Amino acid sequence: MIDFIRAHTAIARPALVPEIALYLATEITPIWQATEAWLAETGIEPPFWAFAWPGGQALARTILDTPALVAGRRVLDFAAGCGIGAIAAALAGAVRVEAAEIDPLALAATRLNATLNGVMVETPEGDVVGSPCRWDLILAGDVCYEAPMTAHILPWLRRMAGDGAEVWIADPGRAYLPVAGMDLLSRHTVPTTRELEDRSERLVTIHRLRP
Repeated sequence: MIDFIRAHTAIARPALVPEIALYLATEITPIWQATEAWLAETGIEPPFWAFAWPGGQALARTILDTPALVAGRRVLDFAAGCGIGAIAAALAGAVRVEAAEIDPLALAATRLNATLNGVMVETPEGDVVGSPCRWDLILAGDVCYEAPMTAHILPWLRRMAGDGAEVWIADPGRAYLPVAGMDLLSRHTVPTTRELEDRSERLVTIHRLRP
């Protein structure tokens, strides 16, 4: 997996968070085709981990600008993708950082990216949805893009909020973001690419989820 990631990405810095270096796809089509070929053989998910999505960038920017929000806390980067939120939390002084993903390639990419930035990020295997709360802060970026995904994760995230975790949802206008039970924390304009989005920038909102 490590060889695959290195062969299909290059070290780059996201536009909104240049402090963090990541192994990212520089052209969308080659890595997508390569992963689809592997998908047919191994069941690997599409390479969402190879891009710094707007929600993750907004979360990382918020954390690096205000490190007191995470310093000394136990943080989960949920559906972490490339791990940008987890890395930002570790850089800001979180006492423990976990990055959760069901895609083993995403976990491998997160470990590579954490090493690249000189931080420690734990990468538990499997789906953490349903786990008891062991975190003070849960970061969730770009997670409401499909109805089944939202229906799977939202009840658990609300339960985590009820069990004492602060839950942040960063969303760039996806269709299935819940409109109730959230408090707006901040807004961010994030540059993006038309290879991934239908515009050159996205307005990302970060909300705190209520139980």
